[in-house]
Amino acid sequence: QLWCQLFVFLQNVDKWKNGMKLNTPVDFPQSRFGLSYEDRIMVLGSCFAACAGQNLAERGFDVLVNPFGTLYNPASVASCIERLENGEHFTPEDCVQLGAGSTKVGSFHHHTLAAKDSVEEFLQSANIALDRAREFWDSCNVIIVTLGTSWCYRHRERDIIVANCLKRNACEFERFFLGRERTVELLEAMVSKGRKVVFTVSPIRHLADGAHGNNLSKANLLLGIDEVVSGHPDVAEYFPAYEIMMDELRDYRFYAEDMIHPSAQAENYIFERFIDWALSPSEQEKYRLNDKAFRRSRHIPML
Repeated sequence: QLWCQLFVFLQNVDKWKNGMKLNTPVDFPQSRFGLSYEDRIMVLGSCFAACAGQNLAERGFDVLVNPFGTLYNPASVASCIERLENGEHFTPEDCVQLGAGSTKVGSFHHHTLAAKDSVEEFLQSANIALDRAREFWDSCNVIIVTLGTSWCYRHRERDIIVANCLKRNACEFERFFLGRERTVELLEAMVSKGRKVVFTVSPIRHLADGAHGNNLSKANLLLGIDEVVSGHPDVAEYFPAYEIMMDELRDYRFYAEDMIHPSAQAENYIFERFIDWALSPSEQEKYRLNDKAFRRSRHIPML
């Protein structure tokens, strides 16, 4: 088996030498406005947003990531931004006990990881985080928004779109598809805040509705983003994280064991493509120095 693998490898090397492409490169122009170490960057959205935001923070950028936890759909991101704008504190009326036998308390505006052991503890934690996030929001000049799905859940009794169902009974919720017009409305509101906005679509597939349903969901997000970016080229841009995963990394060796989430290697590759796209040459030099310092601090080999 080892000899077979070696034979295939040598064949591929020979093809590469002869100019044969072994993947589909995703080409796209450099960022129009780019990022700088002078920026204050709010990162909102799906698990991929959290990954990119953490990487930026570890390399010295001034970043705040998902103050309410992971968000998946445009409506939940828009609700988070509205709360950051008005600074309205969470109250006992917002509190909900988690399902699946848990005694922890959270809210439909937060991810389950924000839940605490009591109403008092949750409200204290949530409102401290809100105050800090609002202070950051007031001075930030860049938003990075990563959208994961067009599917939303509305809590029937409260009549609100939830950020997370908190493991509660499915009969409490109405599941619906956020159409293109409503998606555009929500994204338009995000680019009207006087900040630069970078939109991305998460490369993580949501397969509860099957492969076709996932593609419809992603297509709706892509169409909505394209319309908004085309209408606001001076403040809004799109980075093709989804396309890089689907085309350049179209191989299951770039996926985690669940065959849905990108592997750490894939996440790092897409982030490096993002850095190449977003940073000017002068900023890239500072990034490389910060990256080396971070790797040394974590004893990560520098290849």
